[in-house]
Amino acid sequence: MSALKDRLRADLTTAMKARDEIRAGTLRMVLTAVTNAEVSGKVARELSDDDVVGVLSTEAKKRREAATAFEDGGRAEMAARERAEAEVIADYLPAQLSEEEIVALVTAAVEQVGAAGEGMRAMGKVMGVVTPQVKGRADGAVVAAEVRRQLA
Repeated sequence: MSALKDRLRADLTTAMKARDEIRAGTLRMVLTAVTNAEVSGKVARELSDDDVVGVLSTEAKKRREAATAFEDGGRAEMAARERAEAEVIADYLPAQLSEEEIVALVTAAVEQVGAAGEGMRAMGKVMGVVTPQVKGRADGAVVAAEVRRQLA
């Protein structure tokens, strides 16, 4: 079994004993998402730590998008709850890359692919090199924006 999944389960028990409703509720939702990912497809399988990090990244992104939507809709209390859930999920994700680190990775990928003069046509090649390096450590939209900026 995945060590990260074990840690999530242990932390859920701790949060329930401490009566921390937001943390317990968030961990329940995350563990449900992990279970759903395990049983999706034709054959049930056990997720590795990397797969669990992918599920956590997706859940964190959902929380960020929901918080933005609630802010735009004038529902500050709901936005605050979504942000609190995102913070709980962030505790289990690898350290996020800084903007400078993303720029450096994209620059290296552009040089590696030799896409300096090709413009936007090379975006797929560059993203193919960068995406595995930043998985779970940076938002894909931020990385794509930096690739566009460097290729333009």
